[in-house]
Amino acid sequence: MTALERLFGGQLPKLVMFDLDGTLLDSVPDLAAAVDAMLLQLGRPSAGIERVRDWVGNGALVLVRRALAGGLEHDGVDEGEAERALALFLEAYAGGHALTTVYPGVIGTLEWLAQRDVPLAVITNKPERFVRPLLQEKGLDRFFGRIVGGDTLPRQKPAPDGLLHVMASVGVSADACLFIGDSRNDIQAARAAGMRCVGLRYGYNHGRPIDEENPDLTLDQLGQLIGG
Repeated sequence: MTALERLFGGQLPKLVMFDLDGTLLDSVPDLAAAVDAMLLQLGRPSAGIERVRDWVGNGALVLVRRALAGGLEHDGVDEGEAERALALFLEAYAGGHALTTVYPGVIGTLEWLAQRDVPLAVITNKPERFVRPLLQEKGLDRFFGRIVGGDTLPRQKPAPDGLLHVMASVGVSADACLFIGDSRNDIQAARAAGMRCVGLRYGYNHGRPIDEENPDLTLDQLGQLIGG
């Protein structure tokens, strides 16, 4: 019996939803390049990959505000400046995603679930217009029938809206659903939606271990989900 089946009492879930950045894709190199291009145009010093790694997970605007603030706390950033910087960031990020890679174990796990006819979805705080093209570029688009971006609905994670929206569209109950992510936002969204959740240790959680968020299961690699 796989770890996934043990989590559902010997059965498979009827819907599995995934976060994107830090869960399926290591996108920080491209995000950091776009952040640094934005900062350069604003006459500011670059941030670098390691700092950006701790800032991602709350959508593009918050990432930009953190870059302007130089840290996680961004309350003092001017709204107008943030909007101007966001436009520069989005322009830079749209330029390409050559540095973004698929994490080990992801494709094998998605193929295993697809072969068993488990519906799959992506729920991310990344702007929706980037999500499907990025999945296509990385060869993952074929697995996902449903996508919710950070601007698809009025509220993004940690609100449960995206998870509940997909759950309703598939027509399954929360106790038959699983959400898989790498950050506190993901675990909080799953808890608020009343569903089980898996945390991945390799992703982005603002520098904190995902174990501290107490997911139902914590993995070092996604492929462990379908292992014995």
